[in-house]
Amino acid sequence: MTCLGRFAPSPSGRIHLGNILCCLLAWLSARQKDGRVLLRIEDLDTARCPQRYARQMEADLRWLGLDWDVGPGAEGPDGPYYQSERTAVYEAALETLEKMGLVYPCFCTRAELHAASAPHRSDGQTVYPGTCRDLTAAEAAERAKKRAPALRLRVPAEEIAFRDGHMGPQRQRLDTECGDFLLRRSDGLFAYQLAVVVDDAAMGVTEVVRGADLLDSTPRQLLLYRLLGLRAPEFYHFPLLLAPDGRRLSKRDADAGLDVLRERAAPEEILGKLAYLAGFNPSAAPKSTWALLADFDWDKVPREDVRIPEGLF
Repeated sequence: MTCLGRFAPSPSGRIHLGNILCCLLAWLSARQKDGRVLLRIEDLDTARCPQRYARQMEADLRWLGLDWDVGPGAEGPDGPYYQSERTAVYEAALETLEKMGLVYPCFCTRAELHAASAPHRSDGQTVYPGTCRDLTAAEAAERAKKRAPALRLRVPAEEIAFRDGHMGPQRQRLDTECGDFLLRRSDGLFAYQLAVVVDDAAMGVTEVVRGADLLDSTPRQLLLYRLLGLRAPEFYHFPLLLAPDGRRLSKRDADAGLDVLRERAAPEEILGKLAYLAGFNPSAAPKSTWALLADFDWDKVPREDVRIPEGLF
């Protein structure tokens, strides 16, 4: 099977160094296998992700030399490649799960979920306590008069185990470490977990490269692949880039955004320094995407978060 990797950015602002590293690793990993690359724009929340940001992101990726074989501007048979245009596909998947009796309405607010009575994991994330899991149809109808429900998936009391291509063996007990998770929000927007599974399967993605902050969501997605009868891709998760002071990078970090970086560095300079931080460029010397391909090796990529040295960029 031909490898099809992808990058699937969310255009809520200009891309930053962490986004660029993700795209670079996905590009290199697929190209090294003589595979193809797909670009998908994850703009489910169109209020946060206006199309002008998506167009700018596409231009930024082309400027960096991170091209794609399928996606916006390179249309294939499995489009559209903007998630905001794929609602019907998600509706069909949701209907399949509903017919299996695995979906139920949830009326809990975010504030209620963060209440002290709700179980929390060691990392502070809330485990859904199943508050609405056993509501009767009459109880759900009465609550729906006051608040539109979100929709959750009933997870089984089982452990999901898999081997990540970079981080190694992983396992998670869904009912106690995650709880029933959202498929659609109360405002009608489909949740990331469902959309990404449906899209990767529909588009034939065989390899997913993404940050370690999403490693925890992989067991949920593997469950959805199984329930929907879809083939799961291979997963490769890599450590996060941190600001010099140890904070996680975000689009609010102006110095790490490509709007600033483009004014003071060439694409090869940015890519060479990122590859150096990721362990497969011997120095921070400028290199193009194709020049980096010869030295790329997942075994060289660190497994712990990487702090950007002050002044590197």
